[in-house]
Amino acid sequence: MRGNGFAEMNAFVAVADHGSFTKAASSLAVSITTVSQSIRALEDRLGVRLLNRTTRSVALTEAGERLLERIRPLLTGFEEALDSVNAFRDKPAGRLRVTVAPPVSRKVLAPLLAEFLERYPDIALEISVDGAITDIVAAKFDAGIRIGNRLDRDMIAIRIMDGMNFVAVASPDYLTRHGSPSAPRDLAAYNCIRLRLPDGTLLPWRFTEDGDAFEVEVEGSVVVNDGDLALRAALDGVGIHYALTDCVVPLIAEGRLVALLDNHTPPPTEPFFLYYPSRRQNTVALQVFIDCLRDNTGTRSRANGKTATALAATTPVPVGFARKPIASMSRN
Repeated sequence: MRGNGFAEMNAFVAVADHGSFTKAASSLAVSITTVSQSIRALEDRLGVRLLNRTTRSVALTEAGERLLERIRPLLTGFEEALDSVNAFRDKPAGRLRVTVAPPVSRKVLAPLLAEFLERYPDIALEISVDGAITDIVAAKFDAGIRIGNRLDRDMIAIRIMDGMNFVAVASPDYLTRHGSPSAPRDLAAYNCIRLRLPDGTLLPWRFTEDGDAFEVEVEGSVVVNDGDLALRAALDGVGIHYALTDCVVPLIAEGRLVALLDNHTPPPTEPFFLYYPSRRQNTVALQVFIDCLRDNTGTRSRANGKTATALAATTPVPVGFARKPIASMSRN
């Protein structure tokens, strides 16, 4: 490709992947004007329209679809060729883009960022915190971290964090006015603060009884899509909140919230996995990132009685291994 040919092709693929000039510009770290000029120059040079643009959307033309099909593997191979040279550097380098679920960003990534960036100053790390399922190939992420049973089967997954625990909590003021539930089924009589997930579903309230796991349908006057807002509502006495245990332990210790239904502790979620496409070779930057995660989460195998368990937890496996849903049973 001559002149600005590579930049034009890269801009075209970014717009096609994101369906937006604005998002493409953000992913490429350039201005929207630069992306627009690159697309226009490419179309002028080829003599065909590649994208149909409206005020609300961007869609590929037939010619654009054919070009994208041929050019994507070439650009991927180009990026992999450049990254292969990193093996000869004294320190790993390159750009690493990772999408992670919110709990993982707080509990796992935040504590290790400073150490990772100090150890690998030539790696530019971009982390997108998003609870929604992301197509990491289309969005050009190198890897993602999500709960195991929400991943596609054609991914390689490495377990990096155990499942999260939840607990039902309410403020002392709310319990003084309404009393405390003695069993999960009693929640039907209480105002429950419900959390809507990025996929549009409501977070299920899970509990156990006699060793069996089950879900309880709850009702309430408030539905939010932000955990911090739900927690604030619980603190203000609005109702009962089903929260991540790690987020409310300090508030329980301070007496600002009360843990409920201790005899019906819900089962933890599925474990969290770092995942990446099985058909793609790991970049050097991604490999050292994986090693750093293993070191900081204690999942690297150890020379003791738990070696086999730790090794099984850290060996890359097809995600199909992790897709088995949590065993549960429903109750009326």
